[in-house]
Amino acid sequence: MNQNNLGLAYAAKKVVLGTDQVIHALRQGKLYLIILATDASLNTKKKINDKANTYHTKVLERLNSEELSKAIGGFNVKVIGITDKGFSELLVK
Repeated sequence: MNQNNLGLAYAAKKVVLGTDQVIHALRQGKLYLIILATDASLNTKKKINDKANTYHTKVLERLNSEELSKAIGGFNVKVIGITDKGFSELLVK
């Protein structure tokens, strides 16, 4: 996963941040991909993976929280949801 592409998706406002916001967007059918930090808590991982399975959404765990945060210019980011199909396909490659 290219961190620059994640930054582009964030700049284009095609992401949602945080567990609650990601779950809310999943329920509304607005997510194409979830990026979960490798160092997220077991509780967060279970919650996100369970919801993603329910709503048939792919979850990637390739970057840690520091790398995710750096990619979008944030702090302590554990979960990112991608709301654009094109960006999600780009990030999966």
